[in-house]
Formats: sequence, structure tokens, C-alpha cells
Amino acid sequence: MIQEVLQYNQIILLIALLLVTSVVVTKFSSRLGVPSLVLFILVGMLVGSDGLNIIYFNDPELAQIIGVISLVIILFEGGLQTKWVGMKKVLAPSITLATLGVVLTTSIVAMFVKYILGASWLEAFLVGSIVGSTDAAAVFAVLKGKNIRNKLEDTLEVESGTNDPMAVFLTITFIQLLTEDSSSIIGLIGLFFWQMGVGAIVGLLLGYIASYSLNRINLDSSGLYPLFAIAFALLSYSISSLAQASGLLAVYLTAVVIGNAELAYRYSILRFNEGFGWMAQILMFVILGLFVFPSEVFTSDIMVRGILISLILMFVARPAAVYLVLAFFRFTNKEKLLLSWAGLRGAVPIVLSIFPMLAEVENNQMIFNVVFFIVLTSALIQGASITWLAEKLSLVSDKLSNPIHSLELISVGKANVEIIEFDVSENNRITGEKLEDLQFPDKALINAIIRNGDIITPYGQTKILAGDTLYVTVSKHVKKQVQQVLSDVKEGVEKEE
Repeated sequence: MIQEVLQYNQIILLIALLLVTSVVVTKFSSRLGVPSLVLFILVGMLVGSDGLNIIYFNDPELAQIIGVISLVIILFEGGLQTKWVGMKKVLAPSITLATLGVVLTTSIVAMFVKYILGASWLEAFLVGSIVGSTDAAAVFAVLKGKNIRNKLEDTLEVESGTNDPMAVFLTITFIQLLTEDSSSIIGLIGLFFWQMGVGAIVGLLLGYIASYSLNRINLDSSGLYPLFAIAFALLSYSISSLAQASGLLAVYLTAVVIGNAELAYRYSILRFNEGFGWMAQILMFVILGLFVFPSEVFTSDIMVRGILISLILMFVARPAAVYLVLAFFRFTNKEKLLLSWAGLRGAVPIVLSIFPMLAEVENNQMIFNVVFFIVLTSALIQGASITWLAEKLSLVSDKLSNPIHSLELISVGKANVEIIEFDVSENNRITGEKLEDLQFPDKALINAIIRNGDIITPYGQTKILAGDTLYVTVSKHVKKQVQQVLSDVKEGVEKEE
């Protein structure tokens, strides 16, 4: 009994140390110019059986379960941050990239994999399917905090949030063709439309139900609202999956609907899911790092083949797919170049590469090792250079207006009141104006101004300056009017498309 308790305590200590190490690693990732996901994987590899031999992990089923649940949480957090205003402008090109673009990328990669790996055509297309999609977890992690033009950032986020279903569908299709003689191509095509259609319907429906419920229900604690929201993400995924539809697409659409609704305790929901999303990323990439045996991956044979396929993916397949798909949309050559380079591979390909293991496809270990090496090189080369390339192409711009945050008033209890926190920039129309001249509605009041670290007591003659942080108490039914006044930019400042 005592020995079991000590063993549990050691496991808890190990988990704590892994979390602390992984969080500290994120602090240095930007300084090193390396995406944090790569460092999380390296942490897992370090403590794994081929490293310090602290943890032995070789359970593909458990790795797949952890990977899928983590992807649900990451997709949900990313969807909550996706703005419908920007999303609808890029919906057509993004969806085209997420479907036709993935098919083109898969096909081009497969033609080279056939000869590089000496595989059959079905095995080549299986590898192409696994690495054919832009990874949401990698894109959300790399773009967070970067100021790439809204149009491009929105395109990448919507594409990566919606292309996982196509990659999953293609992967499962080629596994079935490899393992089952009776698979029907027509039946598989019908299944694809079923997965996309039902997944979209379930996601949108549960998103509206969740938004309505979050606003109507009165819970005893504000901390329960974020849990209530994440429950709908898991519900959306499970219902869609049980209906043989795309759970990942459903989760993303549920999150987009919730994130664009006027919610009670919105700030608490967003902040909770941001932290939960980071925890899911850490857990997933560390587990995937543990699952890898470096002595099998970093062999000359795997590395040479992996580098060849990576280069083809980065410089041939992805650019060809982007330029062909976006030929009928309004993107400049510079924008197409950046979108080509930003096709990051991350957790989804690694999770998908476990599927052939579970299905006992021939050469499954070789497929996993090659895919893992491709993901590692993609994250290291592309992930570390996206911001640099965007700057060189002049596709990074200053923010026209800072985001508006809402802080719930815990002390007011059930009052229909919030505090808005807003950072003033040079481009805001209110910059330089006196408080008494602001076109605020009656039930809104600026309570405090933070300027250069000092608190300024506001009065009618107080001028608003760039760099100020405003705290505005506002009744919820006039919140949109106040947000509009705060976010308006000066005349002559061009907004991004």
C-alpha cells in the first residue's frame, strides 16, 4: 500500500516537473526563433525511453485518444478567437484550400513518395493524405501574437480549422483500400459529403444552443461558465463522431458561433480556454514526443527520405496547390507566397500516422517515422521563418485598433453591467479628444485611465492620449455602441481588406 502511494506521488511529481519545464520552454521559444511545439516534443523525447529513460511510453491507442481530445480543445480555443467579420471575407478561398487544396497537395506528394520510399501507390497516397493538411494547432500557436495582415491570418486560421476533416477522410479511405478488398469508391465519396454536411449542421446547431444557454442560465459561480462552454465542444465532437460525421469540423464551427455571440462572462470563457488550450498543446506534444523513439527516427535512411519529402512538400506540393486553388481569388503573388510557406505540419499528421499502426497496415512504423521527421522539419524551418518572410514581403502591418476586453464585475453579482478594458492607439478616432466630447451613451462611464503606469482620475477636460488604457463601466445593452466608439479609426487610415 505504501509503495503504491509513493509510486503515485512520483507520477504526480513527474507531471508537475513536465508542466513547469514545458511552460518555461515557451518563454524561450520566441527568443530562439523556434515554435514552442517543437520544444514540447523535444521535452517528451528527452524524458522518453531513448533519452533519459524516465518514462517508457509505447501505447498507440492511448496516444491517439490523448491526441484527439487535445485537438478538440485546441480547435475550440482557436474557433473562439476567430472573428466572423474577417472569416466571411475569406471563407470561399479558405474552404477551397481546405478541400481541393488538400487533395492536390496529397496527390503531388504521393507521386514523389512512390519513388522515394519505394511504396505502392496506395501507401504513397496514404502518406500524402497524412501530411496533406495545414495543422490548426501549429498555425494557431505560431500566428498567436504575430501581426500578419488580417486577410492572410484569417485565411490560414479558417483553412487550418476546416481542413483536418479532409485529411482524416483521405487517411481513413486509403487505410480501408489497403486493408479491405470490398471498399467502394462511390460509397467513400458519399461518406465524405455525409461527414462534411452532418458535421457542419451539428457544429452550427450546438453553437447556437450553447450561446443561448450560456446567456440564459444563471449559475452559482462564474467559474462554471467556461466549463459549460467546453462541455459543448466535447458534445459537438462526440455527437458528430457517433453519427459517422466530422467531429473536428463540428467543434470548430461550434466554437466560431460561440466566440462571435454576445456572451455573459465572455472574458472568463476566453481566458479559461486559452489556458486550457495551452495545457492541451503541452500534453499532446509531450506525449507525441514520448511516443517517438529517436533511435528509429534519426537514422540516415529515414532522415534522407524525410528531408526529400519535406522539401517537395514545402517547395513543390503546397505552393502548387495554393497557386492553382487561389488563381480565381483576389490574392497577390506575395500573399500566395506567404500562404504557401505557412502550410505548417504539426500534431494532426502525427496523430493520423498512428491510424495505420492501429489498422496494422504494412510498413506502419516506417510511415510513422517518416511523417514525424517531416513534421519536425516543417515546424523548424517554416514555423521559425513565417514572421521573417511576412516582414520581407511587407505583409506585416500595424494594428489599426487594439482589441476590446470585457471584465465581469464579480462584486456587482447579477447586475447587468461589465467593465470594458481598452488600449488606445494612434489610429483611434478618440485619441486627442476630451472626455466630455465623446459620443458615449448615457449608461457608460470611464472610471479610470492608466497612463505611463499611473492612475489618472478622469474628468470632462481630460484628454485621451495614445498608450492610455481606459476602464469603462457599461450597461450590457449599450455595450456594442461603446465598442463602436472605441474601435473607430481616424479618417484617412485605410482598413485592411
